[in-house]
Amino acid sequence: MKTYQYDVVALGELLIDFTESGISEQGNPILEANPGGAPCNVLAMLAKLGHQTAFIGKVGNDMFGKQLRDTLVEAGIGTDGLLIDDAVHTTLAFVHTGVDGDRSFSFCRNPGADMMLVPEEVDTTMIQSSRIFHFGTLSMTHASCREATKKALSIARESGCIISFDPNLREPLWENLEQAKEQTLYGLSFCDVLKISDNEIRWLTGEQDYDKGVAWIRERFDIPFILVSLGKEGSMAYSKSGFASVPAFIRDDTIETTGAGDTFCGCILHSVLQYGLIDYTEKQLSNMLTFANAAASIITTRKGALRVMPEESEVLHVMQHGKALLNPNDENA
Repeated sequence: MKTYQYDVVALGELLIDFTESGISEQGNPILEANPGGAPCNVLAMLAKLGHQTAFIGKVGNDMFGKQLRDTLVEAGIGTDGLLIDDAVHTTLAFVHTGVDGDRSFSFCRNPGADMMLVPEEVDTTMIQSSRIFHFGTLSMTHASCREATKKALSIARESGCIISFDPNLREPLWENLEQAKEQTLYGLSFCDVLKISDNEIRWLTGEQDYDKGVAWIRERFDIPFILVSLGKEGSMAYSKSGFASVPAFIRDDTIETTGAGDTFCGCILHSVLQYGLIDYTEKQLSNMLTFANAAASIITTRKGALRVMPEESEVLHVMQHGKALLNPNDENA
């Protein structure tokens, strides 16, 4: 029987999310430098749930790169695959939350260090030693990191990894949306677990109905497990013969939603690690979605998802009571 060093290895972007944190006395916006990047947010949630995780990617040799490396260590994410680029700075993202709660993104990434990963820098041993390999499309926006991602996917498939994919579309980072669609379709051709958001599935398939969108994907790709995240509307899950839809845990203390989808994805992969990639029943799917939705609701009340992922006790408390623990260490609250 094969032994694994890691439960999940992810490849992609590790960056600083500058999020709004009030207004200065001079009337200027105050921005907080939060460690971020979707793949590492997913790994941070998994690490909180007791899994062995590691990251493959690149940051700059600057103050933000050091902050990010230290944060991964703090979060319990393996850093053997994290490289430092002396020539290019760490990627920065600026997140603006509108009055309706929707987010918009601006990026300082022309280039950014995460784009500079090349195929020969991918640690093949890490992928071969992992049960799950997770990736998104931000590592496919430019030629060098795209080829590195494709190499990693080939290794993951050859090694028998379960391959998890979250497109995580960020339109400003693509030359055009046709290129984004092409690379998203490439990712779909490899994945076993797809986590896709409501706006992404509509963009990709042209279908407004989610069932029809999933059917469009399945007509083209053999993906056994598909999750559709719907924000305030909850989430849906499709196994080969099962289906479930679960409402969100609506909070009146939500600050912003950065990292909620990644938290959700981490919790789903936690369930896959527990039960394997099987044809889940409706009850199993409902339980998985409820846990993931509860965790995602907690992260909307905090800034900087990577460093503040919830404990399992907090998630279970929200599932039972519909609200967060005042003291995350008090499981009997």
